[in-house]
Amino acid sequence: MYFGFENVSISYGKKKIVQDVTIDFPKGKTTTIIGANGCGKTSLLKTISRAVHPETGKVVFNNRPIGHYKPKALAKKIAYLPQIHESPSDISVRTLISYGRYPYRKFGKGLSEQDHEIIDKTICLTGLDHLQDRTLNNLSGGERQRAWIAMTICQEPEILILDEPITYLDIGYQLEVMELIRTLGAQLNITIIMVLHDINLAARYSHHILSIKDKQIYACGEPRHVITEDKLLDIFNIHSQIHEDHRNTCPFIIPEKK
Repeated sequence: MYFGFENVSISYGKKKIVQDVTIDFPKGKTTTIIGANGCGKTSLLKTISRAVHPETGKVVFNNRPIGHYKPKALAKKIAYLPQIHESPSDISVRTLISYGRYPYRKFGKGLSEQDHEIIDKTICLTGLDHLQDRTLNNLSGGERQRAWIAMTICQEPEILILDEPITYLDIGYQLEVMELIRTLGAQLNITIIMVLHDINLAARYSHHILSIKDKQIYACGEPRHVITEDKLLDIFNIHSQIHEDHRNTCPFIIPEKK
């Protein structure tokens, strides 16, 4: 297994959240996890950061449980951006991005010349050149999210985990952030796994979609194989029309009242 979950079960007290989830995420592709609120999407991602410990099973990277890796070694391979993230609002964009070099820094040493080169490259890649000296409290929500994503990219990861990266953003910034994610995935050839609530954006920007229902994986595959009227009725209890988005070559849903 390259990267994924192997027989993972999660419980909070006596409440079972997910049961025996096994999935191997496709390398170099973008996979989005969807499902109703409380189905365990975020809990699964938190097992990767070790904020949640599975009751049974394990998270695997390159055929080894992630618990067998030292934290800094794992941080060079997997970057995780949670839904809620905080830092001092008076730091600059460049300073925030530089935090991504933490796994590479030696004890008591500052940033190296190579670190600064990678920070510069990341700033350019994420389109933050004109904002790098601005403080976070002087940025819009979309600009801040772009800076946070840049920080994770500065880790030079093979795998990028994003938990609801467009929550609280208006539609313009949602599209901007999703375009950035797609560009980074293509240019850096990294594996991206994210949770989204917007099904249409999930369909447009994902190679694969994984849906969770009744504590288990309900469906997994290309967007047009997962986003169907029957499956959306089962997952979200909604009726819908499914149309073809010819410009983006993906399905597009219009939800309907029952």
